[in-house]
Amino acid sequence: MSPPRDFNETTVREPFVSPYSNNGSDPYSNVSRFQIIDTTLREGEQFANAFFDTAKKIEIARALDDLGVDYIELTSPAASEQSFNDCRAICKLGLKAKILTHIRCHMDDARRAVETGADGINVVIGTSSYLREFSHGKSMEYIAKTATEVITFIKSKGLEVRFSTEDSFRSDLVDLLSIYKTVDRIGVNRVGIADTVGCANPRQVYELVKTLRSVVSCDIECHFHNDTGCAIANAYTALEAGATHIDTCILGIGERNGIPSLGGFLARMYASDRDYVLNKYNVKAIRDAENLVAEAVDVTVPFNNYITGYCAFTHKAGIHAKAILNNPSTYEILKPEDFGMTRYVSIGHRLTGWNAVKNRIEQLNLQNMGDEDAKRITNKIKQLADIRPLCLEEVDVMLRHYHTAKKDNAHDSILESIETPDQLATTILVQPTA
Repeated sequence: MSPPRDFNETTVREPFVSPYSNNGSDPYSNVSRFQIIDTTLREGEQFANAFFDTAKKIEIARALDDLGVDYIELTSPAASEQSFNDCRAICKLGLKAKILTHIRCHMDDARRAVETGADGINVVIGTSSYLREFSHGKSMEYIAKTATEVITFIKSKGLEVRFSTEDSFRSDLVDLLSIYKTVDRIGVNRVGIADTVGCANPRQVYELVKTLRSVVSCDIECHFHNDTGCAIANAYTALEAGATHIDTCILGIGERNGIPSLGGFLARMYASDRDYVLNKYNVKAIRDAENLVAEAVDVTVPFNNYITGYCAFTHKAGIHAKAILNNPSTYEILKPEDFGMTRYVSIGHRLTGWNAVKNRIEQLNLQNMGDEDAKRITNKIKQLADIRPLCLEEVDVMLRHYHTAKKDNAHDSILESIETPDQLATTILVQPTA
């Protein structure tokens, strides 16, 4: 139900649930009880620029643990000797998060993995016709037999085990359900669905996860690639259909276009259940974790990055700015302060509105300037911004000059004398005091 339409009310209202949501009507929905498996140290190592030495892996693992992810997945110890040693080193850190390692469905890999001290092992093998023909060349009968052997061995060591198909959305449904039922019967903790090439859309995800939920009793993990832009939407839809665990990477890095970014996924889930997210995850640690990984892989955090991009909480249009200043919930579904961020109302452009300018006057504590003053200055900003946008310092120069001149009733002439933005730029260092 929407809030009462009292437009004179000054109390800031909380965002309300969309009337188009299903309001938790799906009995299998785990939107408010999901777990995150962050795979920055496995999938993320497959990002084009990625190379993490041992010290950097430990630093990233600690950052993920501080953020509160439930699991941290590491590169297969069978990949290289250093990968094995790094896995053992991270397992010895005593982190709160459970440590997983990722292996092929092969006994040699499983034997190596149990020596690392990991809490669990994620097993994967391709099941689509493409991968069975052009990758490993194995039949579904062979896959079922080998999966049973590998899973039984891992369980005998007292470890968590997940079995995942690869390229699930291009695999035959009968084959998928058959192998999932087989491994469920022998006691895997989770089965995994992987959209390896990013071809799935939310409707397809919902149907497959819902079908799988009806035939297995174990948890369901989902891994979505972002080649076609649906990764986070697919992750959310999977939870609605009954999935329990979602794979993420910091900044969404990974093979090709990567997978759901940890920050982006948490933003989506925050919009659905703010209390669950804030009580479980340290979302104020997202920015530091992203900066850490961005530097490590030599990229910049995108301007439109979820939560931490410099435009994420920037408001520009006049009608937006006015509403935001009255009640931030009008144009924000995320509260920047919950994430350790701040909002910024941009005013040095031709789309600005006088309410935003007035707010800046108040921030600068410039006394005896009213609405009409704000409107006059706004008109001047628009004129100058048709030449080029003004930076905040230039706007402040104009406001302070105007304020000082108003004491001598010379404020109108001050505005008239400013014909180009460069006149403000040259006086930034010699601003008059208010």
